[in-house]
Amino acid sequence: MVTIEIDTEGSSDELTLPAGLLDLIRDGDQSDAAVVGDVALLSFASRTHHLTHHGEGDPSDEILAVEEATMDAFEDRFGMTFEEATGHEH
Repeated sequence: MVTIEIDTEGSSDELTLPAGLLDLIRDGDQSDAAVVGDVALLSFASRTHHLTHHGEGDPSDEILAVEEATMDAFEDRFGMTFEEATGHEH
């Protein structure tokens, strides 16, 4: 098992993962922290996309702004858009 510590302003958490899981999805010589960061951003982008495009009703301006910032961060980190990475476009 490998334990990942997550610290934010004023709180923390731990995530324990099976040994070898990070190696299965590691890109080259990425650190464990970078692998977890990639997965976290992918998950946040996916969830934000779902709330914006597949939620009930029209998204609020706040949700649209959060999605735009999230997708910008995604493109900065991965060098491609969320749509290009997932093959899911609207």
